Amino acid sequence: MKKVGANMDYDVIVIGGGPSGLMAAIAAGEKGAKVLLIDKGDKLGRKLAISGGGRCNVTNRLPVQEIIKHLPGNGKFLYSAFSIFSNEDIIKFFEKLGIALKEEDHGRMFPVSNKSQSVVDALLTQLEKLHVKVYKNSPVKNVIYENGHVSGVLLKDGQPISTSAVIIAVGGKSVPHTGSTGDGYAWAEKAGHTITELFPTEVPVTSNEPFIRHKSLQGLALRDINVSVLSPKGKAIITHRMDMLFTHFGLSGPAVLRCSQFVVKAMKKWKLSEVMMSLDALPDQTEEQVFQEIVKLVKSEPKKSIKNTLKGFIPERYLLFLLENNGIEPTEQGGTISNEKVRSFAKSCKQFIINVNGTLPLEKAFVTGGGVSVKEIEPQTMASKLMNGLFFCGEILDIHGYTGGYNITSALITGRLAGTNAAIAAKKNRA
Repeated sequence: MKKVGANMDYDVIVIGGGPSGLMAAIAAGEKGAKVLLIDKGDKLGRKLAISGGGRCNVTNRLPVQEIIKHLPGNGKFLYSAFSIFSNEDIIKFFEKLGIALKEEDHGRMFPVSNKSQSVVDALLTQLEKLHVKVYKNSPVKNVIYENGHVSGVLLKDGQPISTSAVIIAVGGKSVPHTGSTGDGYAWAEKAGHTITELFPTEVPVTSNEPFIRHKSLQGLALRDINVSVLSPKGKAIITHRMDMLFTHFGLSGPAVLRCSQFVVKAMKKWKLSEVMMSLDALPDQTEEQVFQEIVKLVKSEPKKSIKNTLKGFIPERYLLFLLENNGIEPTEQGGTISNEKVRSFAKSCKQFIINVNGTLPLEKAFVTGGGVSVKEIEPQTMASKLMNGLFFCGEILDIHGYTGGYNITSALITGRLAGTNAAIAAKKNRA
């Protein structure tokens, strides 16, 4: 292995061709570094290609303050990064590459073409323009450190490549078919880094409730409702107002995905085998208002069956389910139902409790929680505080957010900083 500062094979080696790795390689190339991008798969940008339902949600236009709120896993670490390269800079970056973007709900930014491949292609074209060398189908066996400094990487086929700066951008452990299988954690640990406990986030939750086992509500979507995770005392730890879906194994849909990491954390914190979740199908009314409204409707047509009186009140399948759950026969005349039963029905519209017992595994999650501890990373440069010439970006870091363009924003911003600063560090080494 050549000594650092001698004739290097490359100034910067980026391991991983996902969103953060592509951005890092481009940023290093733009600084004039001789860059090698290594990926173990046969295709670059696979995670980018499937993001945003295949349309590629490249970033989010909300104010930085809001974006950081949507990154509950160490988002605050990114404050300095945002001041150097922000979500608005990401938008300018893509527009400069010829990708026109449009804004959709909640600030989500998509290519006007609605095709994620156009984003991937623009990035690949930019790599070519900058003469970034790309090795595909080239798994890395190890990152080599000598005397407290990066000195190269060793490929699985035995080929050593020397460099003075390595950027680890191999992702976490979620969506493994895109190549994220957790390879980078061992290289980080070898450099002395702490890996915080890994857990699935943005993942469907599982439940053993009889109605889930019997698939009573499977396939039913509830729109714009409040979904909460409760503490053992019944207090809401987190609430998200979005859509949700009942599945054959539990609950899914945007609101549930956002709540999932809080289910994992609550189970761990209180050593629970089950956590309560609560559904509020009528978030704009209080329980008393719901009760009064039903009483009024029943009074106006007491002979009408309760299911017809409440038609359109909440989705029909959910209505029938909650009526039966409260011992009310759907065909019963409204006027014959006791106030007590109406009250308990109103309560379950507002807080239907479901016991959940965990989530689908990390491999089924959209995002990995946990990773390389951000306490050991320089927030302005993404450089390791423990090993000279080592940089991290993207999902391998212990930073995670909700879906909606937040994780990809974090990946692109950390990639930008890692690439820029690895190139600067490598140039100093060459001098």
